[in-house]
Amino acid sequence: MIKVEAIKLKRVYAAKAGTDGARLLVDRIWPRGLSKERAALDAWVKDVAPSTELRHWFNHEPDRWEEFHRRYTEELRHKEEEVKLVADFAKKGPVTLLYAAQDDEHNNAVVLRDFLMHRKSE
Repeated sequence: MIKVEAIKLKRVYAAKAGTDGARLLVDRIWPRGLSKERAALDAWVKDVAPSTELRHWFNHEPDRWEEFHRRYTEELRHKEEEVKLVADFAKKGPVTLLYAAQDDEHNNAVVLRDFLMHRKSE
């Protein structure tokens, strides 16, 4: 398993910090109004994001959170290469998963972090 402290979450619009480590955007769609320079990414791992269908269904509605968490976790089980890419960054040092959602508690980066922390190491 990956250590809890190895993975942080942050809105992509927040300023880069020296403690961020590798900065990975984990959204399928590029954040509105954000330049690539300001994003200061190490990688855009858009294929690890929820499917378009699931993202549209969830629509950032907190009352759908539990079901979204369950469905996205199931999708992640079938995205081995994409998850491994993110996990490899976390094995090397601190990682910050970046997301555009305004809700810090109900977004795909939260689910991805949970999935990575409970995943068995290769």
